[in-house]
Amino acid sequence: MKKPRPLVYSLEEVIITRDATSAHIKYKDAAYGETFFTIGPEVAELTDQEIVDLYNDTLRRQAELARNFKYVAVEPPLGSRQITYQPASDQWTPRGGVLRCLIEDGAQGGREPVITIDDKEMSWAEFGTMLCTYAGWGMRIEFTPDDAIHRRPALEVREPEKSG
Repeated sequence: MKKPRPLVYSLEEVIITRDATSAHIKYKDAAYGETFFTIGPEVAELTDQEIVDLYNDTLRRQAELARNFKYVAVEPPLGSRQITYQPASDQWTPRGGVLRCLIEDGAQGGREPVITIDDKEMSWAEFGTMLCTYAGWGMRIEFTPDDAIHRRPALEVREPEKSG
């Protein structure tokens, strides 16, 4: 599991390489991963310190927006498509922030589920790739009877009862 990236960092903490339009910012601490920061053709003329300063400014602006952001999960109405296929990336993506799906036994003797959304049967790999659309976010899963996926279940916060 990757550590959350620092909000602001210094040139001593990263290695910067470039391509035609982007700076590739790789943390010396491998737990932080790598960032591809698109700047444009002028990236070739910037010093590493200028790239770090520009990226830090971007991170500060994003943090300010996040402080003022109130997330509202949008659920497409019944009868409206919840997912859409993106040919450029060869994957399905959610249209909103809520997915109503059915879980079915799939391949390998039921050990790999098939997820059905909008009459589209998705393999575990397809479903996982679609979830990567929200990489960096959290996720809650509420299990409901198959005929009630359009309604939020009643919710109780308590320890589950032990079975058997």
